Amino acid sequence: MSEQIIALVAGATRGAGRGVAVALGEIGATVYVTGRSGGGRRSEMDRPETVEETAELVTAAGGRGIPVVVDHLEREQVRALVERIDAEQGRLDVLVNDIWGGELLTDWDAKMWEHSLDDGMRILRLAVDTHIITSHYALPLLVRNPGGLVVEMTDGTTEYNTGHYRISLFYDLAKVSVNRLGFAQGEELAPLGATAVSLTPGWLRSELMLDHFGVTEETWRDALAKEPHFAISETPLFVGRAVAALATDPERSRWNGQSLSSGQLAQVYGFTDVDGSRPDAWRYIVEVQDAGKPADVTGYR
Repeated sequence: MSEQIIALVAGATRGAGRGVAVALGEIGATVYVTGRSGGGRRSEMDRPETVEETAELVTAAGGRGIPVVVDHLEREQVRALVERIDAEQGRLDVLVNDIWGGELLTDWDAKMWEHSLDDGMRILRLAVDTHIITSHYALPLLVRNPGGLVVEMTDGTTEYNTGHYRISLFYDLAKVSVNRLGFAQGEELAPLGATAVSLTPGWLRSELMLDHFGVTEETWRDALAKEPHFAISETPLFVGRAVAALATDPERSRWNGQSLSSGQLAQVYGFTDVDGSRPDAWRYIVEVQDAGKPADVTGYR
């Protein structure tokens, strides 16, 4: 991979996507950051974060952030995005598919037959179709040079999701499908010298989650009074540094097709969260939270 990494983080307006973009900025990458909120408009999420803000954070971190407003369900917009990257850079080294946006569409308490079918099907389109469309147009550019990396961002490892129902049928299907996209693309990319993985953060302190608990990043520990297990949570930058570690690892092909977590990769690569810790959320969730034990992150971060 060339010294300066050229990356596309699709779905970088907020949350894990923003964290990934900023972490790639930390290693000096040029990062195209996309999302629907920008250019003075908001997506159906109606959140204040924008792709322009993310691009500024990338540049401030030491890279070059390039914001592009894109709806990844619109094929021509994605085609134009990739054509622009090709024209401006001539290559693409890293593709991160982090498009999502289904939180407000999910009725977490409804059975599948009670759930709005329109909302459920849109959840799947936002979570799966967007990733397929983006890879379809971006992979020919990514495989032009050997060594490319594709990261499919999801929630939960394949191992965990296989054995646990993820609250809602539509959410469950969405996140399981994205893990499979990482595996399947790995099968097709390996002969061309590229690597694909799926990657999950732990309990993410996204902007939406902080708002849910009525806290900020500075006061997040106040949420422990309501949810003690939130003590294992991590910033979006943590999973971002997992992507940066993969992108700079000349032996990243050893992970091809695998389902990975931020906490798992931190143990291998040695990166830390903003506070210097290495939260291993999925091990904690299995061994402490799901096991019904009192919240205690000792040995897990």
